[in-house]
Amino acid sequence: MDNRRVVITGIGAVTPLGNSAESTWEAVKAGRSGVGPLTRIDADQYPAKVAAELKEFSIEEYIERKEARKMDRFTHYALASSIMAMKDAALELDEKTALRTGVWIGSGIGGMETIENQMDVLNSRGVRRISPFFVPMIIPDMASGQVSIHFGAKAINSCSVTACASGTNSIGDAFKVIQRGDADVMISGGAEAPITRLSVAGFTANTALTTNNDATTASRPFDKNRDGFVIGEGAGIVILEEYEHAKARGAKIYAELVGYGSTGDAHHITAPAPGGEGAARAMQQAIEDAGIEKTDVGYINAHGTSTPYNDLFETMAVKTVFGDHAYKMGVSSTKSMTGHLLGAAGGIEAIFTALALKEGIMPPTINYETPDEELDLDYVANEARTAEFSYAMSNSLGFGGHNASLVLKKV
Repeated sequence: MDNRRVVITGIGAVTPLGNSAESTWEAVKAGRSGVGPLTRIDADQYPAKVAAELKEFSIEEYIERKEARKMDRFTHYALASSIMAMKDAALELDEKTALRTGVWIGSGIGGMETIENQMDVLNSRGVRRISPFFVPMIIPDMASGQVSIHFGAKAINSCSVTACASGTNSIGDAFKVIQRGDADVMISGGAEAPITRLSVAGFTANTALTTNNDATTASRPFDKNRDGFVIGEGAGIVILEEYEHAKARGAKIYAELVGYGSTGDAHHITAPAPGGEGAARAMQQAIEDAGIEKTDVGYINAHGTSTPYNDLFETMAVKTVFGDHAYKMGVSSTKSMTGHLLGAAGGIEAIFTALALKEGIMPPTINYETPDEELDLDYVANEARTAEFSYAMSNSLGFGGHNASLVLKKV
């Protein structure tokens, strides 16, 4: 049986740039930064004093306060984004369609804030005061679980936990569910709420975070003076739908998802494989899965974290896969504006890639000031660019040696 076609028919997001996919995308096209002072925790305790936090987000706009109190913030973000995405797709489930609608939402860390808060309760007030909702609040799959419950979606309900590749792996895995005929619709993406005491302390200890405390320039992927990422929070959700199913109901289509690649480095717990070997294989797999030539790809939304190793090795991987064509594409990092949303990054970046194709716009890499001699691709420096391209790629790479790539097609 031929693989079924899969399209994106709805998008929803809460990000440091806006509390909707639309406002976030407008900010990206304008090259605005969502980075600001670290306020969720006491910044005086940490070397990193900037973060990409949500602004004026309230889960009570989407669900009742009583229910919200049973969920960690990462689940709030996933649920709000899913509600927006389903509304955008104009999808309402009935008894029949619920059986063919699934959920696959990833998170790299899950309910870290709840873990910290409940540990405080344990230490100060004892075992009997721990919340009965503690375990359901912290497990990373609960974003998928709560979204499934909210909509009554009864097909496969799963979660990819692959660190910073979680969102992209979740979308890729959901794509394959529809391709093979196990569902007609999948609610998919990533969610993360990692700006907590312990999480920031952990990333500080492994020197992953930038110590540049100028919020306007702290996130600077591919720049010679990059020194680490800016931690961010939020969620990005897409509605994936089988093409004929979407066509039959007259759904609008943002882009078609045509290729997925996923590999392991088998190298190191945090450092990427030398030369980006694993990332290169993921990109090559995605191209082959899409059944296209490498020269068909016109734009890459890079993982581009603003760390010394990632940006160098990802650049090397792009060169390995695309050869001379690597210099004819735009390769940008929207993390320069959103910060790094960890497990949610692939969700929002898949949205950006779909909108880039739909509107013919390459998002910029802002804060690109000093070229690095070893990083010599076209990073779409500082300003968005109008361009026509038929295929685009989105990359995500994660601790543990996880590499994931998606290929999207203009429709």
